[in-house]
Amino acid sequence: MKLALFQLPGDAIARPGLLTDAGVIDANAIVPAAHSPQARMEGWIDAFEALRPALQSLLDHGSALPLEQVRLLPPLPRPGKMLNCIANYWEHAQRDVRPLNMFLKNPDAVIGPGDTIELPEFTVPWAFMHEAELAVVIKGPAKRVTQKNWRNAVFGYTCLIDVTARESGRATWPNKPIASWLGKSFDTFAPLGPCIATADEIPEPNDLHVQFWNNGELRHNYNTDDMEHRVPAIVEFASTIMTLKTGDVLSCGTNHEGLGFLQDGEIVEISIQGIGCMKLNVSDPLKRSWERGVYMGVDSTHPDAVRRYRPTHPA
Repeated sequence: MKLALFQLPGDAIARPGLLTDAGVIDANAIVPAAHSPQARMEGWIDAFEALRPALQSLLDHGSALPLEQVRLLPPLPRPGKMLNCIANYWEHAQRDVRPLNMFLKNPDAVIGPGDTIELPEFTVPWAFMHEAELAVVIKGPAKRVTQKNWRNAVFGYTCLIDVTARESGRATWPNKPIASWLGKSFDTFAPLGPCIATADEIPEPNDLHVQFWNNGELRHNYNTDDMEHRVPAIVEFASTIMTLKTGDVLSCGTNHEGLGFLQDGEIVEISIQGIGCMKLNVSDPLKRSWERGVYMGVDSTHPDAVRRYRPTHPA
């Protein structure tokens, strides 16, 4: 199933729904109420197995509202934690595995389908870039999860765009360096959605096609099989450091092939096989501009074809 949050026209209430090819089916009568949209989604995740028969009946017999008649919201409007992998993909001629490493991204940066990525109003970062990523949604509490039982901690998957401010590789503030997580944590820098695809919808998260378009130009175009450290290792690593709770998000990093700039007036779209697609707008009050297209610098080469750089026998 694909779990979503949405709003009806003229209604400020975030309603739970099942996303289908025909639209969204309202599940408001089935999913227990809560004090916030995030809490309601967390409660839905925790109670999912008990609710599954009623949800399946709704999916089989309910009528869907066309997507043009509703507003989809981020399925997790304010995750408790967002941990993102740094890089984590085999790229170019690389043949030595790098250590697994992660950073915390600001949960308040989350926005959803149809929303606007707003570039911040200061001039120090020389560029703002997109990183299309597979994100894991946790069912907790989960602590010291092993790679053998990693599925016990995973509820499902969603799409995430890790928007990044960079200067000479990383963002800086006047006279002081900004750590990676700050350059990635401005408001609106964590588009998430359009839904949570439950784990049974994604039997193998390390064999999914990830794509990203900017104004219709294909940029990211890769397979999650190229991860240096695969989803079980990411879950094990993160849960060794901290207790993961229901609704937390682990983002798996990006393949930097096809990296490019974001700038005012653009429309961007992310799509991950088995999960879905979402479009967003980009706004820059300063109307800055950079070269358009794929950035042919140290990170990117060519996005036109899906390549697998993963060694046959990685270290």
